[in-house]
Amino acid sequence: MEKVIEVKNLTKDYGQGRGVFDVSFYVNKGEVFGFLGPNGAGKSTTIRHLMGFSVPDSGETYINGHSSLYKRNITMRNVSYIPGEVALPLNLTGQEVIDEQKELKGVVDDTLLNWLIDIFEVDLSLLCKEMSLGMKRKLAIVSAFMSDPDIIIMDEPSSGLDPEMQEVFVELIKLEKRRGKTILLSSHIFEEVDAVCERIAVIKDGVIVSLLDANDLKHKSIKEYHISYKNIEDKNNAIIILKKNDFHVEQPFENENIVIVKCDETRTNEFLKVLPPSFIDFLEKKETLEDYFMSFYKEDKTYVGL
Repeated sequence: MEKVIEVKNLTKDYGQGRGVFDVSFYVNKGEVFGFLGPNGAGKSTTIRHLMGFSVPDSGETYINGHSSLYKRNITMRNVSYIPGEVALPLNLTGQEVIDEQKELKGVVDDTLLNWLIDIFEVDLSLLCKEMSLGMKRKLAIVSAFMSDPDIIIMDEPSSGLDPEMQEVFVELIKLEKRRGKTILLSSHIFEEVDAVCERIAVIKDGVIVSLLDANDLKHKSIKEYHISYKNIEDKNNAIIILKKNDFHVEQPFENENIVIVKCDETRTNEFLKVLPPSFIDFLEKKETLEDYFMSFYKEDKTYVGL
């Protein structure tokens, strides 16, 4: 596969644990790659370096095989970028912003532009200073996609959109994915990343803690079952039998008659045979992207980033 976007051992240390540290990942041609983490985890810092806005302490970033820092005039061709914080000229209308972007990007056919304005319901008559956060975000999305770029790099692009517009945005990404576009999507919205991304990097405190294939998570062989019992005696009896048969048993709430059993799907029939029938409720819980992500943060008692 052709690597279109590449981050190699990127380090930028701002002190006091802030920054990014030895970050590495790549995005293949035609792939939608998710960069998942809470605010402050290092997503924006990484993207600013990838766009050539910052100089790293060490490491390198590339777009289409060229250094995004030293060959920016080459790497930015046919690349669109949506920043995490949208700053627009306050005294310009949306239409004036679009006109400037058309000239900058060399857009001469308004077909795609008009379609984007329509589906995102952008009011171009408003001054930027009169726009809501959501309207500014929609204008930024339209500006990024209207030139039909091959590569789109986005930092929290749907932040500030209402649920209906978030769904419109997700459908746009799916369409661009089918058209073969290469997309780096930085986000903290699980549903968004899960819906469109093929591979996902999880970043925590400036360090990549996981690189996963989205399909591996969806087809994970380890199953989790939540089993409820009427009384403590039935629960304890079930635990003894399950552990005797080498099943992994957890008790999330000591004062409640619930146990969690995790087992490989190849042992499902065996598990059901040895499980005492005294339970009153039985639930299979599929692991979501949010569950997987939060496993890296479960020790952070004060974490409120999501």
